[in-house]
Amino acid sequence: MSTDRPRESGAEEPDTSPGEISPAADAGTSPAQPLRLPVLLLIAVVLLGLDLLTKTIVVATMTPGKPIYLIGDSVRLTLVRNPGAAFSMATGMTWLLTLVAAAVVIGVIRIGRTLRSLPWAIGLGMVLGGALGNLIDRLFRTPGPLQGHVVDFVAVGWWPVFNVADSSIVCGAILLVALTVFGFEPDGTAMPSTAYRGRNRRSRSEMGVPTP
Repeated sequence: MSTDRPRESGAEEPDTSPGEISPAADAGTSPAQPLRLPVLLLIAVVLLGLDLLTKTIVVATMTPGKPIYLIGDSVRLTLVRNPGAAFSMATGMTWLLTLVAAAVVIGVIRIGRTLRSLPWAIGLGMVLGGALGNLIDRLFRTPGPLQGHVVDFVAVGWWPVFNVADSSIVCGAILLVALTVFGFEPDGTAMPSTAYRGRNRRSRSEMGVPTP
């Protein structure tokens, strides 16, 4: 005797075709994240303010050639006027470095307009804040516009003298490189290959298949 029941009218059978996956079943799918430009700008403004404040205090209270020792001879404050790039590199190319810094600022702001990744916003905010800090020095400090010398004051061991802006640029750049290496995109998603491997491993685990 057949036990099959007649299908009720209007009822729909689920689509079980193997070639299609329902969007709800895709564990890697997530709603779009919010734009992160406000976070980027906030971080840049805070770091820029800290950089300008520390430079103002150092210029007003310190004399070149008279360092202040904090931890023996290893960590000290010493006022240095730097015509070069971060960590006293590329001296003698001040005007070119000024144009490069301006280009970096414009590029970061353009990227930030569509940015949705919080880590990327942090990294780019650090780069933007540092670039603006040193750019202001090159535009408004002596000996003149596009030729201004950057104020450096932190010395650690044999490392070249640096400032808050230099540290922000380097730390932000390291973070951005790490995000790129590990496959995190500025739009808040992972690279397709990374996302596919993650979904594939979850599927194998659910089926009881060992994953490498």
